[in-house]
Amino acid sequence: MLVMATDTEMTTLMAARIRDAAASGTALRIRGGGSKDFYGQALTGELLDMSSHSGVISYEPSELVVTVRAGTPLMELEALLAAQGQCLPFEPPHFGPHATVGGMVACGLNGPARGSVGAVRDYLLGVKLLNGKGECLTFGGQVMKNVAGYDVSRLMAGALGTLGVLLELSLKVLPLAPAEATLRFDMDEASALRQLNRWGGLPLPINASSWQAGHLSVRLRGAKAAVAAAQQSMGGELAGGESAQFWAGLREQTQPFFALQGDESLWRLSLPDTSAPLELGATLLEWGGAQRWLKRPASDAQSIRQAAAQAAGHATLFRSADKSVPVFTPLKAPLERIHRELKKQFDPAGVFNPGRLSADW
Repeated sequence: MLVMATDTEMTTLMAARIRDAAASGTALRIRGGGSKDFYGQALTGELLDMSSHSGVISYEPSELVVTVRAGTPLMELEALLAAQGQCLPFEPPHFGPHATVGGMVACGLNGPARGSVGAVRDYLLGVKLLNGKGECLTFGGQVMKNVAGYDVSRLMAGALGTLGVLLELSLKVLPLAPAEATLRFDMDEASALRQLNRWGGLPLPINASSWQAGHLSVRLRGAKAAVAAAQQSMGGELAGGESAQFWAGLREQTQPFFALQGDESLWRLSLPDTSAPLELGATLLEWGGAQRWLKRPASDAQSIRQAAAQAAGHATLFRSADKSVPVFTPLKAPLERIHRELKKQFDPAGVFNPGRLSADW
C-alpha cells in the first residue's frame, strides 16, 4: 500500500533538501508540470518536483476564495470552480495539460481578459513558501484586506521561482459572467487602436480584444442587458459558435499566428495602449493594444527593444530556441538593486532557479 506523506512531512523533507543545497552550493530547479519550461533563460540545477504536492485545502464559494497546494493541476482547479459557476477571471494560459497552480503564479502569465479584469497577482491573497534557508513563511491570508505594509505575496507572481518554493496559494475567484458575445470588425491596425481607445472611455462590458491581419475581435461579458446594449451600440458582425475556440486558441497560443518558422522567435511587447503601430512586422494585438506579439529573430533584440523603449514600453523574448539573448529587458540600476536585495533576503545562497530571470542572477 502506498502511503502519502503529510503536508508537514513533505515540508520537512523539502526544507532539509533546501538547507543541504544551500550548504553545498547546489542549484535547485523548481518545477510543477513543466508546461512553461520554455519561458525564461536556460534551465539549470537539480530538479525539485512539486507536482505531487497537490490538492485543494479549502474552498468557500460564497466567500469567493480557494486555497490549494502549489502542485495542484490548473485544469482541476478550473473544473472545480466551473462546477460552482466561478472562474479565474484573468484566464491563465496552460500551454499543456500538466500546468499547475504554482507554475501559474510563478510565471505570472495571463490570458485575453487581463486588460479588463487584472492580472494573476491581483487575485493572489496569500502564499505559504519555503525560503532559501528552509524556513516556512506565510504571507497574506484569505481575504482582500489582509495586508498592512508591503504585499509580499504579490512578489511571487512572475518571480519564476527565484524567491522561494511555493507550497500553498490562496486566490480570489469570481462568478462566471451571465452573458457573452464576440463582435468582429474589419479595419487596419491604426484604426483598431483608435477604436479600442474610444471604446475604452465608454461604459461598455469589453472583456477582451484581439487584432491581427486586418481583423478586430472584441469579446463582451457581463449582464445580459449590458451585453445586448453594447452589441447594438458598437455594431460589427456577431461571431458564431467558433468564438470560444478562437479565444481559447489565443489564450493557449495555438492560433496559426503563433507558429514559428525558421529562425523566428516570439516577442511580447508591453506598451501604453495608445501607442501607434510600431511597424516591426506582422503583429497581433491584445489587451486593447497594451500587449503586442511579434515574430522576429532573437538577433533583432536591440532594434525591437529600442522601438519598445521609444514607445515607453519594453519587450520580452517570450519563446526562443536562442537562450544567449536576454529574455527580459535589463533593469535600470536602482530597480536592479532592489531585485538583488530581495533575492538576497529570500534566497541568500542563490539556490533557487539560478539564471532563470537573468543569466547573471
